[in-house]
This record gives sequence, structure tokens and C-alpha cells, in this order.
Amino acid sequence: MRVPVTTMLGALSIVLATASTATARDSATATARADTPWPIYGGRTFARFFGHLDKRIYEGPWVGSDSSVRAAAAAPASAPQGTPLNAQLTGDLVPTHDPVIIREGDTYYVFSTGSDNGRFVRAKTSKDLVHWTAAGALIDRLPDWATRAVPGTRDMWAPDISYVNGRYRLYYAVSTFGSNRSAIGLFTSPTLDPKAQGYGWRDEGLVVMSTERSDFNAIDPNFVIDRNGRHWLALGSFWTGLKLFALDPKTGKLAKEGEAPHAIARRPVPAGAPDPIEAPFIIDHGGFYWLIASYDYCCKGVASTYYTVVGRARAITGPYLGKDGSAMLQGGGTILLRADLPEKERFRGPGHVGVLRDRGTDYLAYHAYDREKNGAPTLRIARIRWGADGWPQAED
Repeated sequence: MRVPVTTMLGALSIVLATASTATARDSATATARADTPWPIYGGRTFARFFGHLDKRIYEGPWVGSDSSVRAAAAAPASAPQGTPLNAQLTGDLVPTHDPVIIREGDTYYVFSTGSDNGRFVRAKTSKDLVHWTAAGALIDRLPDWATRAVPGTRDMWAPDISYVNGRYRLYYAVSTFGSNRSAIGLFTSPTLDPKAQGYGWRDEGLVVMSTERSDFNAIDPNFVIDRNGRHWLALGSFWTGLKLFALDPKTGKLAKEGEAPHAIARRPVPAGAPDPIEAPFIIDHGGFYWLIASYDYCCKGVASTYYTVVGRARAITGPYLGKDGSAMLQGGGTILLRADLPEKERFRGPGHVGVLRDRGTDYLAYHAYDREKNGAPTLRIARIRWGADGWPQAED
């Protein structure tokens, strides 16, 4: 996530939008996450494909059938029940910023914002969601088109992962801190396993761009497929908030160049005041689409004020409302993750969520800043509990 210069003041910069393929709509196979169709963080799609589990959560016509479809793939060991998952996490949890999660076969993958030392997208793997190991660099260089489009860009931000039509789609953003001259690009690969035959990320080029003349910021992408099989890309950070663009299912790029996006969330403020909102992630559950977003400021270590809200709507384009009826287009919603309680003093600023559905359990992957490690951005994973009222709660 990135904030405008006028709102950062010395800040240091540092997932359920699941696309699913309906049974009757197999022309687009979306990313699937572990047991139910989901991937995380980045992962934002649901695929009815052997062994492929993406980080997105979707409960459409295809949900519930992925277990049998993936019978040919080895299932990873699951995390022990009872103890919060966050209390069990070990291994290479730092640094993790803007994570997404997905499963392919018996391996979970977390992808996150890179750095300017050649790790343009960071990757971690796990067999059980508990023990995490840093993996090699996913991408070895920025595409030439990206450095031309956004002069000064040095890394890739906020990746999003999905499985569509036989290939994994990795959406990512390039920008510079505090600017909305930004672009979202796309890489694809037939597998996530570097040892598998055919592995390799292909640059598919530019998807959407914002400039100083735009009223939005083209970062923090999230891919999702609705119940009618239409493909969408949610995105946005500050400016006039979060947007939803229609995509061409075949290319993964904009369906119509120049078409105005749908506004799905914003935080109205007086002219010139900061408007911190970013990192959309859309999932489908219980007859509603759920929009998860991060409010306030990331990237300030333990001084970060980030927190996460959620709203729901009957249509993917909104309007998204909180439990109290407050509109996310007016800065409303219901709090999902925050760090203002004494027992949560260690991990500050929880946000930039990706969602995973794995063997009937839904998970939030996100980052928070560890007070005991000088504010290091740290991987966090929490189970989602769906309450009797139909609303999600994070077991963090």
C-alpha cells in the first residue's frame, strides 16, 4: 500500500475476491483456494482445477465441489485447531507487506510486495500454513514498459494471484511513493512450482494506468469473477477511493479502454485533507459480495494506524454497507481487524488483506508491524468465523 506525499510526513514505505468458475461456465477457470475454492493474498480466485487452490474465496455454484475435483492432488497438513493460527506461525515471517495467499497441490504460497534489491515480488511457502520458508525471487527484473510508464519505479507492489484458463495470473502495481502516476501489470505462469515442467512467468504487459490527471491511483489490484462469470479488477489507494474495472476474460485486461470504473468505496474529506483508504479485496459468501478494505495509514512501523473494515452488497458493484448500514462510499463499514486492545499491543496496523478458503475454513492473510522487532512488517494469518448474523470475525 502507498500513501500520498502530503499524508505520509516522514513515513517509511515498506486477501475474498476469489474468482471462481461456475460449473456451467467452465470457459473461465478461476483460482481456487485450498479445500473450498480459494487462494490468499494476493490470491483472489477460485479454481475448479486439479490441485489448484487460489487465494480467493467464492461461494458460487462451484463451491463445495472442489474437494473431489482435487482428489488427485496431495493435501497439505492442516494447522491444529483450537489455538489461534497467529500464535502458531513460525519461520520466515519478516518481511511481509501486502500479502496474498494461494495453494497449488500440497504447497501454500504467499506473495508480497518486493524491494529494490532485486526481489521484485517476495515469495514464501508452507506445507501446513504454520511453518513458512522464504523462496527465491519470483521476477528478476522490471518490465521495460513499466519503467517507461512510471519513471523512478524500483519494485513491484501488492501482488494478487489467481488461476484462470490454465494459467496463474499475477497482477501487481508499479508506482512511486506518494504519487498516483501508477500502473498495474500482469504476469502469467502455468504453475507456481519453480521445479515443475513449464514453470516461468510471462510478461503480459500493462492492464490499467493512472496519471496525475486521474482521480484514482492504480495500485493494490484484486481480481474477482462474479456469479455470472464476468471478470473484474478492484484497485485503489487514496484519491477518490476504490474502483472496480470490467475485464476481458480472455486477456485479463480492460474490457473497454476508457470506460469509467465503478466507485465502490471512498472516505470523503474536506478539500486538501488526507483520505486514507486502499487495498480492496472482494469475496462471495452467503449470497453477498463482501468488500474488505484498509483504512488509515500503513508504512509507519508501530506508529501505523492501519485497520481493516468490511461491507457487503447484493451486487458486485455495490453499494457496500456495514452491519450498521453505513455506506463504504461514505467511509463506513464494519471493523474486521484492528490493534487498539492491550493484548494486541505487539502487532500494530493490521491490514492489506487477502483471503483463502481451505478445506472448509476461510483465512485472512495480512501484514502487521511487530513492536518487538522494531516495527518489522510481519505475516499474519487468522481464521474467519462466520457468525450467526452472517458477518465475519477474525480469530486473531
